[in-house]
Amino acid sequence: MDFCSYFSFTAEPFSKEIEDGELWLPPSKQMLLEMLIEAVHARKSVLLAGDPGVGKTCLLRALRHALSPQTFRLTYCANVTLGRRDFYRQLCLALGLARCSTAGDVFYAVSTHVEELARERVFPVFVLDEAHLLHQDTLDHLHILLNYAWDSRALLSLVLLGLPELGERLRVRRNRSLYSRLHYRLTIDPLTPDDTADYLRVRLSRVGCAKELFTSDAIAMLHEAAAGSLRDTDRLATAALRAAARKKRKLVERDVLSRILQLDAEEGG
Repeated sequence: MDFCSYFSFTAEPFSKEIEDGELWLPPSKQMLLEMLIEAVHARKSVLLAGDPGVGKTCLLRALRHALSPQTFRLTYCANVTLGRRDFYRQLCLALGLARCSTAGDVFYAVSTHVEELARERVFPVFVLDEAHLLHQDTLDHLHILLNYAWDSRALLSLVLLGLPELGERLRVRRNRSLYSRLHYRLTIDPLTPDDTADYLRVRLSRVGCAKELFTSDAIAMLHEAAAGSLRDTDRLATAALRAAARKKRKLVERDVLSRILQLDAEEGG
């Protein structure tokens, strides 16, 4: 019997396969979402930085769900390690345009495309994930996408997601032109202990479990081990539930989680 059957779950509680509208955000991240929505509606660009696994992509999915597709065209790009020309080609491909290999061609193609969208009353939002990995020659030219009509009107909203060092890179003099155009500079923090407890409760309730399965001691251990990372919380919570099911336990208690953490450390998790 697998752990879902053992606990009578309707699905795996900590799976990534969850609809955008079902995503749970703690109050701190809900506030960031509201700021992202505000930025996009104001046609501003955004820097969103945070450590791995703290929920940057989750927040982005919540933004996608919140934006009307009749008003906004959100384009996501994750492969940012390309050289400048290949990056431009990918940008055009993501926007459904003919491939361009120079900054001038891209600017012309994108500006023409945006004018067409404007006539349809649609505003483009371009998201670059893992932006801390962008090549410097790409960063050198990225700001041209934020120029339009002599800097009087936004061409699009650019959302840069990345690790904390992204902000450090953008603050150097060479990148100040781009940095000055990122009017919203946001930081996403790890979960707090209360956030972790609420997160476990909500995700379990979504699969039909109305009772507490993790003891308070186990939650505290899980939060400390995951360091507030959603990704690690999902992974460790799933492993703990599997272990509890194998042991025919009705709760995930301290000893169960302690063993999981020991195994995780041995495996280099």
